[in-house]
Amino acid sequence: MRFANPIYLNFLWVVPVLGFIALWSLTSRKKRLRKLISRSLEGQLTDEFSFGKAITRSFLLLGFFTFAILALARPQWGVRLENFRRRGVDVIAALDTSYSMNAEDVAPNRLIKGKSEIKTLMGKLKDDRIGLVAFAGTALVQCPLTLDYGAVSLLLDVMDTETVPEPGTSLAAAIDTATSSFIAREKKYKVLILFTDGEDLEGQVESAIRKAKDAGVIIYTVGIGTQEGKPIPVRDPKGDIVEYRRAPDGQVVVSRLDERSLAQVATATGGRYFRATTAENETDELSEDIAKLDKKDLESRLFQNFEDRYQYPLAFAVLFLGLEAWLSERRRGVWR
Repeated sequence: MRFANPIYLNFLWVVPVLGFIALWSLTSRKKRLRKLISRSLEGQLTDEFSFGKAITRSFLLLGFFTFAILALARPQWGVRLENFRRRGVDVIAALDTSYSMNAEDVAPNRLIKGKSEIKTLMGKLKDDRIGLVAFAGTALVQCPLTLDYGAVSLLLDVMDTETVPEPGTSLAAAIDTATSSFIAREKKYKVLILFTDGEDLEGQVESAIRKAKDAGVIIYTVGIGTQEGKPIPVRDPKGDIVEYRRAPDGQVVVSRLDERSLAQVATATGGRYFRATTAENETDELSEDIAKLDKKDLESRLFQNFEDRYQYPLAFAVLFLGLEAWLSERRRGVWR
């Protein structure tokens, strides 16, 4: 036998304390009566009171508390075997961490918005494995494919524009790195989602798309930013803007969302393009698309589950409480 909530067993020490209090109360009651009346009159004046029944009621109450505590601790015995299976697809979220993601044309900025989009999507995925890639001038795997969404969320939180040391924006590097992170022998069950403003400064994306398509990867893109764009702020350690990023000719760089390129990347592999919105409703459509894809067994385990038996001590607790309420301390009637 085992207990599912053994912490409640610590309350059992209360039972002997209550027993002592009940016994002390009864004996004190008798002593007070003897101080008020003489022994010759005690039998006549207390004829209706049964000391034995009072003790019995106290024991019934103690039994109620004992079995109620045992029921709360959830005793378990007997084993039931259960087979647990998870079916889903492999999803890799690639987040653009280049300097352009510091632009504030979406609140509070593109990078934070991208993180929010990924977390919202994670909340809507069902039984799918997820991985995390950060990319700028090159790409790095931040988290391999896993069912541990909590770990992915923690790693996502610490990502910033310094995560990838090489400056620039290379969609090709993101696609190639993600494609290599999937299981090579499989030709389906693979989804790559690019969260980016779409500014590709390195090129060679067509070759990366072909490799991804050959490997069975479906690419979705989520555009973060606006077509009007905004300058890219440079902040000091205190978070204050000290200047804006400039091109080699000295002109302030205005970063704009490139929706056309992102739509071409997505449609080339059978995916879709979505623009990030304030309400993040696009994650609903994205998760629905993923849910329609063919799924594979991601996990299959045999569990041993103990059977709950709290009903037995609970039944005794109710029985003891009922008897206590039914039993009178008067001499007349039951148990005279």
